[in-house]
Amino acid sequence: EEQIRRKKREDRLEKMRHNVQLKYAAKRRRSEEDETKRLLQLSKEVLSEGAGVDGLDQLDHSEEELILAEYESDEEKKVVSGLEEDDDDLEEEHVTKIYYCSRTHSQLSQFVREVQKSPFGKDTRLVSLGSRQNLCVNEEVRRLGALQLINDRCMEMQKNKHEKRNDEEMDGKKRRVSRTVCPFYSYEQMQFLRDEVLVEVKDIEQLVALGRENKACPYYGSRYAIPAAQLVVLPYQMLLHEPTRSAAGIKLKNQIVIIDEAHNLIDTITCIHSAEVTGSQLCCAHSQLLQYMERYRKHLKAKNLMYIKQILYLLERFVAILGGNVNQNPGCQAVSQTGTVLKSINDFLFQSQIDNINLFKVQRYCEKSLISRKLFGFAERYGGPAAAVKTNKENQKLAGLQNFLLTLQQRSDKEGNPPVEVEDDQLRTASPLMQIEGFLSALTNANQDGRVILNCQSTVGQSSLKFLLLNPAVHFAKVVEECRAVIIAGGTMQPVADFREQLLSCAGVDPARVVEFSCGHVIPPENILPIILCSGPSNQQLEFTYQTRDLPQMMDETGRILCNLCNVVPGGVVCFFPSYEYEKQVYVHWEKTGLLTRLATKKKIFQEPKKANQVEQVLVEYAKCIKRCSQGGGPMTGALLLSVVGGKMSEGINFSDDLGRCVIMVGMPYPNIKSPELQEKMTWLDKTMPRAAGQAPSRVLIENLCMKAVNQSIGRAIRHQKDFASILLLDHRYARPTIFNKLPQWIRERTQVKPTFGSAFAEIRKVRACILCTA
Repeated sequence: EEQIRRKKREDRLEKMRHNVQLKYAAKRRRSEEDETKRLLQLSKEVLSEGAGVDGLDQLDHSEEELILAEYESDEEKKVVSGLEEDDDDLEEEHVTKIYYCSRTHSQLSQFVREVQKSPFGKDTRLVSLGSRQNLCVNEEVRRLGALQLINDRCMEMQKNKHEKRNDEEMDGKKRRVSRTVCPFYSYEQMQFLRDEVLVEVKDIEQLVALGRENKACPYYGSRYAIPAAQLVVLPYQMLLHEPTRSAAGIKLKNQIVIIDEAHNLIDTITCIHSAEVTGSQLCCAHSQLLQYMERYRKHLKAKNLMYIKQILYLLERFVAILGGNVNQNPGCQAVSQTGTVLKSINDFLFQSQIDNINLFKVQRYCEKSLISRKLFGFAERYGGPAAAVKTNKENQKLAGLQNFLLTLQQRSDKEGNPPVEVEDDQLRTASPLMQIEGFLSALTNANQDGRVILNCQSTVGQSSLKFLLLNPAVHFAKVVEECRAVIIAGGTMQPVADFREQLLSCAGVDPARVVEFSCGHVIPPENILPIILCSGPSNQQLEFTYQTRDLPQMMDETGRILCNLCNVVPGGVVCFFPSYEYEKQVYVHWEKTGLLTRLATKKKIFQEPKKANQVEQVLVEYAKCIKRCSQGGGPMTGALLLSVVGGKMSEGINFSDDLGRCVIMVGMPYPNIKSPELQEKMTWLDKTMPRAAGQAPSRVLIENLCMKAVNQSIGRAIRHQKDFASILLLDHRYARPTIFNKLPQWIRERTQVKPTFGSAFAEIRKVRACILCTA
């Protein structure tokens, strides 16, 4: 039977290569097109019969695409003409496969290259998935930059293509105005691309190059290859978010999932399923949607109008609970009571007076009707220069939309807000309703699994509503329930208790099913020198608590340690601080005391930038300086990089070889326990989790967050088998058993605790002597 199934599968694959149409007909899209066509035809008939519709309600051809199709809820679904009931039989059977996930596309590409080099490379059917932002080959669309704009434009061009095809089939009828279609969205070429993907292993870059060469869309071509693939490579955000997973055609039943770089898996799930909307977004969405409804009221069916009015009411209540009014400029409305308030989901719904609205139905309507996309097209049409808008009463009202948005921006500028980066500016032009849909979706979580945070600032525009997910296991449960096996892997996963308790145990996984495996490092023991330093050169005890780390003597002691180390350590030294603010404070203090000048005689000093687009430039200059110093033989021996735990350089950056011969961790980077989000998470853990080894779950959480950040940062130094480095942990608290045991095993078993600086410095000098002898 298995052989027969395989034969059928191969025959189906062969049939795919010669079939001129793709087997995946998008049911929702076709249904929407048929309904829109029928609705528009009906509207034209009504208009031609003179049914009392005035000139303001007549639409030109370019506006027809903005009309919402007739919406049918799940209870009223009908069999749409032209769709066969056995369409699902055309779908390719999903073979057993491995879904390999990692954090970034560069990490995925690295993995794919290893597969290509392996003995399995030629026989493995591998598919690389990504977003349109990574896979789109249409330069006109790519130039939009922001992901939401790219998605909207792509969907619009697909619709235009189908409408063009339908128009060509309408003999003797007036054709609509010509609109742009995507030249890469070709059935035949995407089918060819899909087969090419299955024949030979390709990473994202090779897939994009092949798409350009063959004039085929890699985004859709790769998705059509999923059922027959044996190995699917994708970012783990795509797998962990169920709607995205479904849209991509990923089926986890009896499959194998590998989540690599999983040290921040819990934070990722929490982030994906949390949502925040500002007062400005709420008011802007209300203004757009209200004007949309007024413009097309007589062209919309009753069910569409009902849902639009419900959404308008929700927006009004959300702004009201922030202390504002949707009919006024949010940037000019002052908030009487500022501060942060946390509420359970039910309390928020009751206080907002929206508990009588079925949010599940509203969410489903937003998803199925594509209302945010229609609204984006509407705002784009009437948000341009006023001169481009027709001068009638209705359009004069709509022209006010641009003035409203402009007022928001000018108000933000006047209040002295920092300049917004290009990415944020582009995102702001997308439909605000899309962000609000995410918030509505978040409110459908169970009452005990999340909290709503009301953050009231000086104005309604600056205030926000945020949903905080407390129980990430509720969204991870489906993955572990459906899959045959789930592997959670990473280079520095310690401490692993969080994964067992907060993810697996809460997801209902049987403890007997959980197998933990940890191995040593490939480097020999003598290639790493981890030291916990308890005091500095002047015998000042090192304890960087919030109360003591700002003391001048603590900052001076840190500077003295760095000066001594920079005198003997060759190449690059990377020093991690708990935060940007503390790093800046120490830097300014060292400037005043002259210690910075002393450091600069041996190492050129670099600081980690806050802006992501400047990181690469700093790293290049840092590497160039180290290479120049190693070849020059002058008094300067390399460079010192002042970095921040949790910053751009604490994850995913390779300080290999001379780039990181010594990594220094200043203090312990505990999170801010005064954060309302963290306090709520701690309270929730104490209520739902059992005490472990006499410690409260909230205390364990704080320590684990700190040590995960430490382990990620110090792991930047050792990057290959022949690499070597020293690691200094500057704080006597690292020697405490509860903290010490949370270091990675390969570091912990080689760590030395040094009460005085002299003994630690002697060990580092020995390493220096060994390096010179080897050289």
